[in-house]
Amino acid sequence: MSPSIYSFLFLQLISMNQVASKSKVRSFPEGFVFGASTSAYQIEGGAFDDGKALSIWDVASHEKPSPIKDGSTGDVSANSYHFYKRDVEIMKDLGLDFYIFSVSWPRILPDGFTNNVNKGGIDFYNKLIDEMIYNNIKPFITMYHWDLPVQLQKLGGWTNPYIADWFKDYASVLFENFGDRVKHWITINGPSEICNDGYGSDLLPPTLNMTGIGGYMCAKNVLLAHASAYHLYDEMYREHQNGTIGIALNFTWFEPTSDNPDDHHATWDAKQFLFGAYAHPIFTKEGDFPEEFKRSVAAKSAEQGFKRSRLPELTAAEVTAIRGSSDFLGFNSYTTKMVYRDASIEGMYPVPSYMDDMGAVIVKDSTWPQSQSDWLQEVPWGFYKMLQEVSRLYDNPPIYITENGWSTSGGLLDEDRIRYLRNYLSALLDAIDAGCNVQGYSVRSMIDSFEWRDGYTAKFGLYEVDFSNEDRSRTPRKSAFIYKEIIRSKLLDPHYEPEVYLEEVPENEEKKDDYIYKK
Repeated sequence: MSPSIYSFLFLQLISMNQVASKSKVRSFPEGFVFGASTSAYQIEGGAFDDGKALSIWDVASHEKPSPIKDGSTGDVSANSYHFYKRDVEIMKDLGLDFYIFSVSWPRILPDGFTNNVNKGGIDFYNKLIDEMIYNNIKPFITMYHWDLPVQLQKLGGWTNPYIADWFKDYASVLFENFGDRVKHWITINGPSEICNDGYGSDLLPPTLNMTGIGGYMCAKNVLLAHASAYHLYDEMYREHQNGTIGIALNFTWFEPTSDNPDDHHATWDAKQFLFGAYAHPIFTKEGDFPEEFKRSVAAKSAEQGFKRSRLPELTAAEVTAIRGSSDFLGFNSYTTKMVYRDASIEGMYPVPSYMDDMGAVIVKDSTWPQSQSDWLQEVPWGFYKMLQEVSRLYDNPPIYITENGWSTSGGLLDEDRIRYLRNYLSALLDAIDAGCNVQGYSVRSMIDSFEWRDGYTAKFGLYEVDFSNEDRSRTPRKSAFIYKEIIRSKLLDPHYEPEVYLEEVPENEEKKDDYIYKK
């Protein structure tokens, strides 16, 4: 059976089962919480203000020629560094229970080390946290979301084993200054992208492009850094600060293109390489990297003449330190991909490389709804299956959906984002009904932001930001009103239509046409 026919039949079966749930009003469980998420480099701006030093993203976005699709930078972005009160007003208007934001490491420690703590950075985050708490919004802090201080990258960044100690020291500064008010911590967001895209390729800074080597060195050190921060909190701060601490991992559902056993094996290998490499050491009783992952890299390394596996070994003491080092699982998930294995794969990837070690081909199905971002398609049944798989593999841990969202090219009438949110929230409720321990959901993102290599070409925000205006005005899209009602009512109502209006009609004629609803 061809991949396209298999995919079509599978989708038909899924859609038949979802017709009833899509047409009825559904309730979220008691205590379920809603939020929004973003990161420092994406929205803050203030790149050179008040003692902040350069991050690897500050450097990368200024390279010539620019690696960013539209040649832009995050120097100003949504300027949340100066407009944070406006952002909190939006949080309050939406009715958010919590807000996930990251702290910029070089804004706190300009040199990366604790001998130089930047008071300007401490003051900014104190003001933001206090403003959120005053408005009854829980701060959910991510310690690291990709903006490593340049000074640390000069020393090897995440490939230097000493970074576990550097990160622990950085975490201690955050706990000391903010832990009296912040009760939810994420150590590191998206380690697979940090390592595979930053050290194993040239897709993200620092663009080390040492695939099959640098990415694996990074993976071990990220796990150890996370564990060091977790144990520091557990031993020194938890008793009197009474918070929780976890990690946010990226999960893409992989579906085999056929019933061929080779395609199923390839799919399983892809899962172990993408998320198993990070989830298995933390969330299983065995700990350590997945056996399939270790065997594959070791075998390929031997074939290629290496004296030892290119995947660094975790010692027994390191396995023990990493295992169980998370109070909850942050779940970043957006889309689904198809996977197969074919004899023609030989020679498809560089040798050595992460993808050659995996031995799988990952593709997308062109029939699925496509967002503005090339990598993002709407596949809600994959979201459901991913939640089920994680709950099964990792003993049903407490889960927060820390990132999920849809990109458009702009405009206020974002029906495709609304459809995506409703379909994914319905899939989430299906997963909860099936027993998955999902505690909350955070949409990405509340406002438009700098979208990494896509710059400002992809819009993920419930609120549109006018990046051409010095004031960086924020205007609610239709999806903002839909999400606000979901939060208010704790219901997923597929028939709800908001009555919205603008207090001031935009000067842009195209935006006038977007708002067809009148109060």
